[in-house]
Amino acid sequence: MALLSVVIPAYNEEPNIQNTAAVLTGLLQQERIPYELLFISDGSKDRTFEMIQAEAQKDSRIKGLEFSRNFGKEAAIFAGLRMAAGDCCVVMDCDLQHPPQTILSMYRLWEQGYEVVEGVKANRGREKWTYKLSAGLFYKLLSRMTHVQMADSSDFKLIDRKVIDVLNSLPERNTFFRALSFWTGFRSVAVEYEVQERAYGKSKWSVSGLVKYAFSNITSFSSAPLQLVTGLGIVFLVIAVVLGIQTLVKYFTHQAVEGFTTVILLILITGGILMMSLGIMGYYLAKIYDEVKDRPRYIIGRMTENMKDPEEKD
Repeated sequence: MALLSVVIPAYNEEPNIQNTAAVLTGLLQQERIPYELLFISDGSKDRTFEMIQAEAQKDSRIKGLEFSRNFGKEAAIFAGLRMAAGDCCVVMDCDLQHPPQTILSMYRLWEQGYEVVEGVKANRGREKWTYKLSAGLFYKLLSRMTHVQMADSSDFKLIDRKVIDVLNSLPERNTFFRALSFWTGFRSVAVEYEVQERAYGKSKWSVSGLVKYAFSNITSFSSAPLQLVTGLGIVFLVIAVVLGIQTLVKYFTHQAVEGFTTVILLILITGGILMMSLGIMGYYLAKIYDEVKDRPRYIIGRMTENMKDPEEKD
């Protein structure tokens, strides 16, 4: 049977490593699916990597590495994809909120010829209503901006070796994995899953972190915010022309030009939009600056003894 790589990003997940390794190992061995588990510690501050090392010593099919610092989930995913040796690869969270049993459904669909198997949330579990609302708005906005349906999508998915090779060949530093899998255009199918409760620990995402993550991903995958700036410019140009004509008409008909408050409000609104527009353009310039510097997506600090970087020469 074909080898399955499971990429598992982890940030301060010390309590979950042993349980996750045991659950996935038991499941895949029971189904007789050849596998490797790749844990990527994203600059964790606890003993996450030490736990990964302990599991790797028990089972040579469990491997791992640790970044020199926190580079973010996207970097962790792409590090795992680069290290993956499998004919196909599943990306999933370390806390098992992505149900392991769904991997079996994904694998069977891949055997039928599908090259991207998307995990789609049937529901969002016990998340706070504010988080559900903001997440829903984010994906609706992103779907409209990118023209790709991403409602209830997640990083939980299986991709074929062809897709892995395409993603690994992308030169860009700022990536958005869950959207790029749509962008590749390979034959895809969706599988629904129920979000599970965490066995240990709590989510590392804060509201500010999610907002930053959302804006970063929108700007890295879509130029729609720049088009929004252009649209606002056109709207205010029309308003300016209308008000200009009105002012000229009053001037030539010898009517007093009133509306000092209106003028102040227009100046404030225009100034606010200009500053917002400059901020959006500045953010894109910062992204370009990061790309031009061509720094690596991540720096590997440590690896388990059985992990080998495929880019290293023998």
